[in-house]
Amino acid sequence: MTANTKTRPITIDLNQFKLRIDLKNRIEATFHFNSPSRRFYLCVIALVVNKMKTQGKLTSIPLQGHLDLLALLNETVGASAGSSDKENLLPRIYRKWQHALPNLEEAPLFKVLGRRKEFDEGAGKTYSFTEAEKDSWANLFEYKGSEENIRLKFAVDKVGAGIEDVDIIYEGSSNGEAWEKFLSSLRGKAENAPETKVIQPLSAVPEAPASAPKEETITGQNRLRWLALAAAIMVIFGAGFVTAWKLYLKPAQVQTASLEKMAFPLPDKPSIAVLPFVNLSEDKSQEFFSDGLTEDIITALSKTPKLFVIARNSSFVYKGRPVSVQQVSRELGVKYVLEGGVQKSGNQMRITAQLVDAMTGSHLWAERYDRELKDFFAIQDEVTVKIIASVTGMTVPLSETMSLAAKGASNLDAYLKAMEGFRLPHATRDEIALARKTLEEAIALDPQWAVPYGMLSFNFTMDYRLAQDPQESLKKIYEYAQKALSLDETQLDAYMALVLAYAFQRRYDDAIAAGEQAVKVAPGSAHAHICLARSLLFTGKYQEALVYLERAVRMNPFPPWEYFLDIGGAHVFLREHEEAVSAFKKVLSIVPKHQYARLTLIVAYVEMGRLEEARAEAREFLMIDPKWDSETWLSTAPWKDPQYYERWSAAIKKVGLEDEAIKD
Repeated sequence: MTANTKTRPITIDLNQFKLRIDLKNRIEATFHFNSPSRRFYLCVIALVVNKMKTQGKLTSIPLQGHLDLLALLNETVGASAGSSDKENLLPRIYRKWQHALPNLEEAPLFKVLGRRKEFDEGAGKTYSFTEAEKDSWANLFEYKGSEENIRLKFAVDKVGAGIEDVDIIYEGSSNGEAWEKFLSSLRGKAENAPETKVIQPLSAVPEAPASAPKEETITGQNRLRWLALAAAIMVIFGAGFVTAWKLYLKPAQVQTASLEKMAFPLPDKPSIAVLPFVNLSEDKSQEFFSDGLTEDIITALSKTPKLFVIARNSSFVYKGRPVSVQQVSRELGVKYVLEGGVQKSGNQMRITAQLVDAMTGSHLWAERYDRELKDFFAIQDEVTVKIIASVTGMTVPLSETMSLAAKGASNLDAYLKAMEGFRLPHATRDEIALARKTLEEAIALDPQWAVPYGMLSFNFTMDYRLAQDPQESLKKIYEYAQKALSLDETQLDAYMALVLAYAFQRRYDDAIAAGEQAVKVAPGSAHAHICLARSLLFTGKYQEALVYLERAVRMNPFPPWEYFLDIGGAHVFLREHEEAVSAFKKVLSIVPKHQYARLTLIVAYVEMGRLEEARAEAREFLMIDPKWDSETWLSTAPWKDPQYYERWSAAIKKVGLEDEAIKD
């Protein structure tokens, strides 16, 4: 049976995961369920509609008998993006059907095509609809029962339509035949799903050159010496110390957050944002201490699968801003918020922290730590364990406590140098060289600290495609990644470097294994998901890559420009050019000299037929790097898909990127 040529008022398109509604004088719109978790809910709508069509009437459909089917949809179409166990699916669907799906104005579970609202525009953005349109949409989602005993109805009768006015379409078929065909394709995917590979031992990568920095053993006495040195350069407490801390420690009345106003649906596991700890000293040089504490707690929390943790980039959006817990909860889509402050004097420090449940406004706990500087890392670990216990109700085992423990620097100057190297731009040869020099200085100051080794390994991945001797750069990538992971197996910069190095050598299975290992050691880290997404991009698994990119953006709602670089790349490969152009323009607004972003933007413009814009980008590109050579660029590209080379070569020729006339 082929799909009807006559257009129905309501069409559920399982090819493109779009829901089209054309109800004259009520609502006309196309809704794109444009992520794995969102596609899952369109499939739930299709399931309900198909069951109603089978019964020949508009009625409530009990879901308890369809758990196996729902689990299949969640694992395949939904890519387990909601992280729901089978027994938790019904409560999850109930909440989304009740709160998220009827929300036409904010649209947390779909994108309204033709209306402007992009995910990076910030919280509080809404689509413009009339009250009548919003009421019509909300009336479609009718439910009965409880979270465990749920019956759903797609109530088209409430908007003036009948069950015969709804079509399900898939691959040329419609309604029941389309639904069965769709499910059959999903079952095939589930049966053929690849097994997760184990990362190749680091002992198998090339040997490190003999020029590696000399290693030294750090003892408690060494660390104590550094702490004493750090204390010597800190300012004495100001006269307002006691007053400031009394004000800070007094728990303020917290307003409750509203589920209806959340920018994102709450995850199915405890979710938390760690706000930047406040530097309560007048000495701005102590900022590194408060920022470092914040980052280390976020990193530690991201290592446990028990929590959903907002990434550093999005938490630090609120630094220095007067902000309420309610606002943070609403804009980031989290239930819990941690906030605190830091002050030091001599060899003493005072750290306060309080954990707030934004949904109830209650303080789960508040602590003040008056300790010596040598206890800094112990406090980090204690705060981390208390957070996990408070929000999950579970005691953290000793083995897990050890894996969460902070592995910080033992030298203040090394820490500062590494942070400086991390923040330096990395767009041109000169910038890459300066950042590398800074990181090497950090290593010389603290040879047993893993972080700068990981950063340096990633630095050499950017140098690989620009260096006169790429193979030497490749050896350096492996050298520093191996060293970083030997000191701390959770160093994500090292895993990212390995993903790139393996891709450069066409070892794509190893690249994916490195990405999977990153997610394994830090399942709550957006950066780990970006690592796996990038390995999938290189391997040609573009749609799968978007799954992990979308998860990363959910963990990091105010993402850095690197996310847009990968998102743009995925969309170019999928020939979704408008989305690609939007992403690359965001990159170039922040990093105007980024070569890959500008070059790939040229490809998108050429394939869209926008040749004048493509040529303008080519001129800008050659102003950045007049010695650029396409043959070298393409020969060192890490992509497996042969179309990459064909499409890039065609675009380069089309705009005359190598013509002397343009270069001059």
